[in-house]
Amino acid sequence: MASTEKSTAQARRFVVRGRVQGVGFRWFVEREAHILGIAGWVRNNSDSTVEVLAQGTRDQLSGLRSRLREGPRAARVDDVEESEAEPIKGLSSFRIEGAW
Repeated sequence: MASTEKSTAQARRFVVRGRVQGVGFRWFVEREAHILGIAGWVRNNSDSTVEVLAQGTRDQLSGLRSRLREGPRAARVDDVEESEAEPIKGLSSFRIEGAW
């Protein structure tokens, strides 16, 4: 990877609120992340939110943000909270954490 590519990699943490558990939201996020070429993970939290750590370019993250606001058909997204995260060296794939 070129050093200019590394410097443009950004990381964001998203917390999605609404009816986002039990509706295929994590699988939806995983698919969208693969399509966009984003690395990171998605997981359900005990407070009924879904948390996403995403790493990519500004454009990739912007694309994911808009998809998170929509969600899969069965979901109802009330809020997407976004905060900056520290990019993780060597993170190159996207996975679902804590899938049962």
